[in-house]
Amino acid sequence: MEYRRLGRTDMLVSSICLGTMTWGEQNTEDEAHQQMDYALDHGVNFFDTAEMYPVPPKAETAHRTEEYIGTWLANRKRRDEVVIATKVAGRSQMTWMRGGPRLSKTQIHEACDASLRRLQTDYIDLYQVHWPERSTNFFGRRGYSHEPGADNIPIEETLEALGELVQAGKVRAIGLSNETPWGVHEYLRLAAKHGLPRVASIQNPYNLLNRTFEVGLAEMAIREDVGLLAYSPLAFGMLTGKYEDGARPKNARLTLWDRFSRYTNDRARAANTRYVHLAQAHGHDPAQFALAYVTSRPFMTSNIIGATTIDQLRDNIESASIALSDEILEAIEVIQEEIPNPAP
Repeated sequence: MEYRRLGRTDMLVSSICLGTMTWGEQNTEDEAHQQMDYALDHGVNFFDTAEMYPVPPKAETAHRTEEYIGTWLANRKRRDEVVIATKVAGRSQMTWMRGGPRLSKTQIHEACDASLRRLQTDYIDLYQVHWPERSTNFFGRRGYSHEPGADNIPIEETLEALGELVQAGKVRAIGLSNETPWGVHEYLRLAAKHGLPRVASIQNPYNLLNRTFEVGLAEMAIREDVGLLAYSPLAFGMLTGKYEDGARPKNARLTLWDRFSRYTNDRARAANTRYVHLAQAHGHDPAQFALAYVTSRPFMTSNIIGATTIDQLRDNIESASIALSDEILEAIEVIQEEIPNPAP
C-alpha cells in the first residue's frame, strides 16, 4: 500500500480510503467492524465518514455510521493507527440535524462536539465541510445562477469556526467537499489573509464517467497541495459491470433506490459498457480497472472505496497494486474523447 501526504500536514494516508456511507443502512455494526479490521490489517489507515451518514439520509438512521466507528475505536484500542475523517453538513432541508444544518460558527462547534461523542475520540484528524453553504455547482448541477445578497453564512465565518476547533485540539486538519475552484481559492485566500488553517484536501466525485475535476480543480490540487479524495470512483457501482444489460443485482444500491440516477443516462451507459469491455479485453476485473485508474492520477491523495461485503472490500483494496499500461490509458482517452463526461 502506498501512503501519501495529506496536504501540507504531517499525516500520511493510504492511497485507498475506506468509505463508510452504507454502514447503518446496508451494513450492520458487526459488518462495519469487520470491514475496519480487514482494511487496517491490509494497509488501509484512512477511514472517511460524515455526520449525516448512512445514505440515503433520513432521521431514523442519521449518525449511525459515526456511532459504529466509535464502538470500533472503543473496542479495538487502535486509535493511533488510523486517520479518521468526518464532515459537517452544509445548508439543506435535513431538519433532523440542528433544525436544518448551516455552516455558522455555532452550528459547526455543535456538530463537531456531537461527532466527537459518537466517534468516542478526543480529536478528528480531518474535518471537512460536506458541501458549500452557497448555491453553486455540486452534486452534478449544471449551469450557474449567481445569487447576490443571498442569506449565506460567509466562508470567513465557517473558516474561523474550523480554526477555533484546530486551536482547541479537537481537529488536526480541515478539508472541503463538493467544492468549486472558486471555493477552494477563497478558503486559501482567507486562510493566508487571516492566519487561519489551510485546507488540506478536497473530496469530490471522480471516476471514468465523470472527470470534470480535471477542469480547474486538478491544477488547484497540484499547485496548492489540496489533493483529491475521490468519492464515487466506481460511479455508484456502474463501472463494476454488474448493471450491464439492465441487470439489477439484489441489494445493490441502484436496485434499492431510484434516487441514485446520476450515472444511468443513455450516454453514461454507453461509455460504461466500453470501459467494462476494455477492462475485460486486457484481463482486468472492471472494478479494479476503474479504481486503478483513479488512484493513479497525479492530483489524487486517496481513493475512497465503499463495499458492502468483505469480498468486495478485498478486491477493491487489491486494486492499489494494479498499474494500467500505456496502451490501456490511451484507449481510455479515446472513449473519453468520444463520450466526454457523460455523467458530471
